[in-house]
Amino acid sequence: MAIYSVSLLIIFFYALAQLNLLINYVRARKKVDTDEILDLSNPKEVPYVTIQLPLYNEMYVTERLLNNIAELEYPREKLEIQVLDDSTDESVDATAQQIAELQKTGLDISHIRRENRVGFKAGALKEGLEIAKGDLIAIFDADFLPQKCWLQKTIPHFKNEDIGVVQTRWGHINRNYSLLTRIQAFALDAHFTLEQVGRNSKGHFINFNGTAGVWRKQCIIDAGNWEGDTLTEDLDLSYRAQLKDWKFKYLEDVETPAELPVVISAARSQQFRWNKGGAENFQKMFKRVITAKNIPFKTKFHGVLHLLNSTMFLNVFIVGVLSIPMLYIKNYYGHLSAYFVIMSFFVMSTIIFFICYWFTYRNNNGKGFGNFFKYIGNFFAFFSIAMGFSLHNSIAVLEGHRRKRSEFVRTPKFNINSLKDSWKGNKYLSKNISANTIIEGLLALYFLFGLASSMLVKVIGGAEQFDFGLFPFHLMLFVGFGFVFFKSLTSKA
Repeated sequence: MAIYSVSLLIIFFYALAQLNLLINYVRARKKVDTDEILDLSNPKEVPYVTIQLPLYNEMYVTERLLNNIAELEYPREKLEIQVLDDSTDESVDATAQQIAELQKTGLDISHIRRENRVGFKAGALKEGLEIAKGDLIAIFDADFLPQKCWLQKTIPHFKNEDIGVVQTRWGHINRNYSLLTRIQAFALDAHFTLEQVGRNSKGHFINFNGTAGVWRKQCIIDAGNWEGDTLTEDLDLSYRAQLKDWKFKYLEDVETPAELPVVISAARSQQFRWNKGGAENFQKMFKRVITAKNIPFKTKFHGVLHLLNSTMFLNVFIVGVLSIPMLYIKNYYGHLSAYFVIMSFFVMSTIIFFICYWFTYRNNNGKGFGNFFKYIGNFFAFFSIAMGFSLHNSIAVLEGHRRKRSEFVRTPKFNINSLKDSWKGNKYLSKNISANTIIEGLLALYFLFGLASSMLVKVIGGAEQFDFGLFPFHLMLFVGFGFVFFKSLTSKA
């Protein structure tokens, strides 16, 4: 009961923090940006830019990426492109050939290869930085497709010498491909609106999202350069830079389209890396944040909760698993019934999340009853599937807090642009079914028992009445774990 209560309270405090970010977000949207910007029509103000493209076995999307990057509008004499290729498969030769063709057009593009993958992505970025010509470093993952004017919209914001990073909002080229992609887009939209704007508008710490942003080279070096000791090197460097008083600028109005994982095994690998990396960074940065003398208490508070983002999955999993025993305890031990008022905290947390996500959904999709009803369906689908991932993500979080080292596992890319495109036959997909998948199937049955327990507490246990208080919660858990289990079995190349 104590563990259950603590987990509920942690989730509730996190929900209150989200509500505070919502207030910040609403206020920020009413403000007009008056910061000075660089005049790129004046050659003297045009900074040298290096674009870094970290690759590792991306045979399906590399050609698309390079063709897209070559179209970016920026003075050629002030632009360098580094293809940081750690690939170990046949994609290396095809990439080299395409780069050679682009070089013939006068584009300053180089193919940088390493003898090993020390430091993984962080190591590749660090090695490229040593020879980068640019004062500003733009980074794109292999599945991102910036618009031609992307540099024209982002680079001018470096007029202020204190700006260390400019980050843009992710878009989703395959948002409507499946329920899985719609749910991922729903969650990411909330992060790239509510959270990034809500924090940045009040000077709280935000994170460079690993791609679709620009760093000031001096900022990277001053913050200690890229380090590969966590799986989310972007979050790590972001916090080290902001602790050194570098400012980050987030551009909600600049969208950078990218591809969402269309197969659940790919989504799993991405989720595992993000959540384990988040926990690793909590262990690495927590003391530095709370003992920093140059940041206010509120920024520390939001920073700690930001670093604990992934740990919310562990608390959700604990609350879910313990909710069925709690149902029986509540009905069999009448003298403890008052204690279970704490269950209302989860209801309040859900209502807060529902309100917060509605504002971000409305801004992207419009108002009206039709969109609101679509939102209700999307919200509960997202909530259910997020809970279905809670076992998988909790394992990642526990490994992160224990500082268990593991290899950087990239998210397979598919070159999915429309509903007609297929992911089948992708050579990078895992074809094995993990033991965790079997456990997720058993958990779906466990929460089916939880649904039945709403009546069993009276029929078998002799409680005074049926108890349907947790029925919606157990229904979402059953649907979530059932979905993850079923898709894990069927989505194989």
